[in-house]
Amino acid sequence: MSKRKIVVLTGAGMSAESGLKTFRDANGLWEGHDVMEVASPQGFAKNPELVLEFYNQRRRQLLKVSPNEGHKALVHLEEHFDVSIITQNVDNLHEQAGSSHVVHLHGELFKVRSTVNENHVLDWKKDLVLGDLDDQGHQLRPHIVWFGEMVPMLETAAYITQQAEVLIIIGTSMQVYPAASLINYTSRETPIYFVDPRPNINASSYRNLEVIAQTATEGVPTLVAQLSRS
Repeated sequence: MSKRKIVVLTGAGMSAESGLKTFRDANGLWEGHDVMEVASPQGFAKNPELVLEFYNQRRRQLLKVSPNEGHKALVHLEEHFDVSIITQNVDNLHEQAGSSHVVHLHGELFKVRSTVNENHVLDWKKDLVLGDLDDQGHQLRPHIVWFGEMVPMLETAAYITQQAEVLIIIGTSMQVYPAASLINYTSRETPIYFVDPRPNINASSYRNLEVIAQTATEGVPTLVAQLSRS
């Protein structure tokens, strides 16, 4: 007997309780930088050292943190359901916790790629500096989807979301596109659970929507237990 399909969309709030800072501050700056300085092809072309160091700092921070109870609860969900996680986060905390099917919309901190061949991707946990080259002699860059770049995994994510028999959204404002558009790929009958301590989604906007106004470490284990019992 096949398991029911659950699709989980996660954002910055999923990882915040592990101690990872969200990139964007309340004033719109990313760790004190204008977003276009550190997260765009133009910024990289103008000041590659700044961009590389920005992601080196993010990578060092990721090496020091661990999955939280929200991440771990999603692993237990796989005991009863066919679970796919689509994350906007560039950390690998879902994988560290043990989730087996994770799609990264915006890239991964622990990977780098060639500046010429985007399909030449390498695992990478140390600092990345100018002079780190691919096997063809081209500079490596963070394997991150920057502003103005295509989101290569979006089509895959949309296909997965279409199959959802249950959709869970955790720690994301659902305001950032194209990720926010994924909710529209579910059928009108699909139950949707929205877990966020400051929910900004209107329950009347969707049929079968349940808002859980809690953090990931509070709301996700409770929801997983509820779904597992059912």
